[in-house]
Amino acid sequence: MTTKEKVLEALSETDGYISGQALAGKLGLSRNSVWKAVKQLQEEGCQIEAVSNKGYRLQECADVLSEGLLSSCLSVKKHNIVVLDKTDSTNNYAKKLAAKGAEDGTIVISDTQTSGKGRLGRSFCSPPGIAVYMTEIIRPDTDMQTNQLITSCAAVAVSKAVDELCGAETKIKWVNDIYLNRKKICGILTEASLSFESGQLDYAVIGIGVNIRSVKEHFDAKLLETATSIEDETGKAPLRCVLAAKIADNLDLLLGDIESRSFMEEYRKRSCIIGCRVAVSKYSGEREALAVGIDDNAGLIVKYDDGTEEVLNSGEARIIKESM
Repeated sequence: MTTKEKVLEALSETDGYISGQALAGKLGLSRNSVWKAVKQLQEEGCQIEAVSNKGYRLQECADVLSEGLLSSCLSVKKHNIVVLDKTDSTNNYAKKLAAKGAEDGTIVISDTQTSGKGRLGRSFCSPPGIAVYMTEIIRPDTDMQTNQLITSCAAVAVSKAVDELCGAETKIKWVNDIYLNRKKICGILTEASLSFESGQLDYAVIGIGVNIRSVKEHFDAKLLETATSIEDETGKAPLRCVLAAKIADNLDLLLGDIESRSFMEEYRKRSCIIGCRVAVSKYSGEREALAVGIDDNAGLIVKYDDGTEEVLNSGEARIIKESM
């Protein structure tokens, strides 16, 4: 953690004022180092009040990404946090860390991505300063069938976090997209590495991209037909570190009980695909069906026009007639 981040974390944990001398003593720094760090934070938009004979007080923090601020927002301080200005993909970065032994719960978060990834090889538009682009490394000790629930579990974690912070009513489109007012605000991509020795997952990385601030000036007209942001739909724009921490907290809680599948009730309640006509993409073409339910393994149950039913565990189901 940098000196600047240490100072920010200490200020965020302090009620009222703290003197430069007390802050320096608490962090094991010189008063001059504290002063320089405060100046840097102020230049980056953090509203830090400095009063003679009182010291410093954090009034309001601009939407900066900081290890210290994110850590201070987490309920359980167990994560290793990597904050980046730019990367090709937080999933790619996290996979490299995981391959080198990064521990369970490590979070990678970036201001922007140059090659953000979605499902099925699609790109994920990732402008700077307006969204959460984060990946969490997990090392699950569960069977392969349970591990297939990770993405669905993450979808519930994100959906609940947005609703809790913004008073929204988000929906989940099977299997990995979060919708608000019939447009996408979030995509989730889970990738995993299998251990040949044990036959179990060595690790998985859960990539989450949530559009927070207005995207109207960043997305082209075609993309704006299907994508939006929290601010564009609710008028609210939570700080990225606050939303990222809420997502991580929810994810930790739900993953800790993933084997019970208790989160699936919430997943079904939030589904925007059940009851819709869908085009099922499998093999070499599409086939129309009705989405009739989601089973306990997060498989989408579809009923074809000939009356036959199928449980989809992969592929894609594109909504034809929306009822969100």
